[in-house]
Amino acid sequence: MSVRITRDDVAHVATLARLSLADDELDTFTAQLAAVLEHAEDVAALDLADVPPTSHPVPLVNVLRPDVPGPTLSPEDALAAAPQAEDGRFRVPTILGEAP
Repeated sequence: MSVRITRDDVAHVATLARLSLADDELDTFTAQLAAVLEHAEDVAALDLADVPPTSHPVPLVNVLRPDVPGPTLSPEDALAAAPQAEDGRFRVPTILGEAP
């Protein structure tokens, strides 16, 4: 037999968390937490004796590519596509009232 969460339980936890909840919020959260706990009971009732523990449902190997340096753009090539460039750098609009 499962123990149901009560409105008073939710109010107590809210007080511990220093949350101020209205009456309608207490009712809503009580129902939501009861549903979560009921689902947890369903999961706890599963027979998992023959299921090996896993960290991921699908076996994975290293899915990252090797970190190998490759060819890059020269500064001139990178700046060639820029809307504006100045002194070998990207020129961007002034922000926050900074002097140019």
